[in-house]
Formats: sequence, structure tokens, C-alpha cells
Amino acid sequence: MDYRTTAPKPIKDFLQYHEDIQEHSIKTVDEYYLDLRLFFRWLKQYRGDAAKELEVKEVDISDLDIAYIAKVTKSEVYEYLSYLRRDKVHNDGAKIIKKGLNERSRSRKLATLMSFFKYLTVKTELLDKNPLLGIETPRHKEQVPKYLTLDQSVNLLRKVEGRHKIRDYAILTVFLNCGLRISELCGLDLTDVEADRLRVRGKGSKERMVPINDAAAEAINRYITERSNYGAEQPALFVSQKSNRMSKGAVHLLVKKHLGDAALNGYSAHKLRHTCATLLVGNGVNIKAIQELLGHEHLGTTEIYLHIAGSELREAVNSNPLKRETQRNNA
Repeated sequence: MDYRTTAPKPIKDFLQYHEDIQEHSIKTVDEYYLDLRLFFRWLKQYRGDAAKELEVKEVDISDLDIAYIAKVTKSEVYEYLSYLRRDKVHNDGAKIIKKGLNERSRSRKLATLMSFFKYLTVKTELLDKNPLLGIETPRHKEQVPKYLTLDQSVNLLRKVEGRHKIRDYAILTVFLNCGLRISELCGLDLTDVEADRLRVRGKGSKERMVPINDAAAEAINRYITERSNYGAEQPALFVSQKSNRMSKGAVHLLVKKHLGDAALNGYSAHKLRHTCATLLVGNGVNIKAIQELLGHEHLGTTEIYLHIAGSELREAVNSNPLKRETQRNNA
């Protein structure tokens, strides 16, 4: 998707601002574009400015300009939220799966609109008045992240077997001890591994240094020693049997396999990230340290882990109780 060639100018300028100035990832910018495109397609149909026989997804917004946007009202936004709740269709090809978005999805789409109108009124001053000021966001219940207990985590590591045991053990250990996203793990290069830390490229290509405890360092070093058996002549740290950088799909599958072997069905690679954060919180680690470790931009994202009832980042990693258990397994 290339918004530069398809988005009307007001939206394109907003997206370029987020990509170039705010340095948001392409994926995030694309999501903004889809949110704004949906709203203005719906709006043209709601106002009667598009042919009635057209579906919302078929409405053309290429002629959208500031004058049209300036007429947006708060009541129209509330009508749009009602549309999202009642009538927005989820489909897979010709098959309708369900109608209506949940509260979290509606809140995210509203947040995009609020950011867009703030940009137009505050950043560029193209509009004098922000119609979304004071608008209420859909309420939603925060879901407690699904995670493994300490005993389940230890059992998972103890059950790792197979031809790629050392590599897979290292991957699981990094997830559980360092809390990386799957994309961050797949993006690691050999040169990103230092004696006591990893150079990680997170969302929006932002780099952070993630300290590794002794257990993770030992698992990584054991894997690097045998990595030559894969015949890989490329920079990737974790490689496949065919000597290629491991894809997210491949990592998902290997994590799912080992979780199944440990009778832990219903979990995923991302749940191992939740596990790392939850075990740290349960062990009394400062939430700000965990925020930095996980690479969360906002503290509120990290605070969800406070459902388990001034540390430095190094202390945060070394406090992970899995350090002791994985060291025993490496012995």
C-alpha cells in the first residue's frame, strides 16, 4: 500500500508528518491511512455525497479537501462510532464473519481521527476548530495478558528436544528472559550480540540496548558455537535449516511446537513476552524499568502487567527468576 499515490492531500500530508517527523513505522502509518480512508468513505455515503448503491469500501475520496473536512461535526463522529459498533462488516472473501468492531478497535480508530484533527488545528492551523474536542471514547475492559507461570516456563524449557534443540532453546530463553517481540528476535544479527546485552530494533526502527542475564547469554553462546552447522553465510543471528534468516512464521511454528510438547496449548510467542513482563512485576521490579526493557513508548502500555501484585534496567533483567532455572538447565 502506498498512500503517497492514493491518499488525498490533507491525509497524505498528515501521514508524511507521522512518518518523517514522528518517525512512526510504515505499518503504523498504513493503519492511520486505513482508519482515515474508512471514515471519509463512510462520511461521504452518510452525507449522501456518494451513490447509494455503492458499498462503503467502493466510495472514492480522491477529491477530499480541507473545506469538506472542516464541515465534520461531533454528531457525525458519534454516528460513525455507532456504524463501527453495529454495521461494520468483517469478511473473508464472500463470507461474512461478523458485524461490528469491539471497543478496543473502535477506540483505536477514534484515536486516529483525534490525532488527525489535532494535526489540522494545532500543527498546521488549517482548521480553526477541532470538532472532536471533548468527545467520549468507547469504554473497554482491559484484558489481563495470558502468560505462563514460573513452573510452566521452566517445564517448557526442560521439554525442548529435537534436531534444533540448542537453537530453539536459545530462542525460547531470549523470549522469556528478555521479553522481545517476535519481529525483534527475527531481526537480530550476530553483530547485535554483545557480552551482556543485545542491540534490538523495535517499532519504528527505534534501537534500544537490552541487557541479557547469564542464562540468556549462555544459551545464545551455545547456539552461536553450533550455528556454523547451519552453513549460514549471512548476518542473521537465528537461521533456518536452509541457512536463511528465520521468518516470523517459522518462529511462531517452532514456539507452538515446543509449547505443545510441554502441554501448553493456547499460548504463542507473544505470550512469552507477556510471561517475561509478568514474572518481573511479580518479582518486584520497577514498572519503569520493565517499560524500558520491553520498548514501550507509553507507560500505560506496561502498566497492564501490574495485575500481579527505583530499579535499574540491569537489575530488572537479573531479577528474572528464570535466570536461576535456565542456568541449571545449561549446567
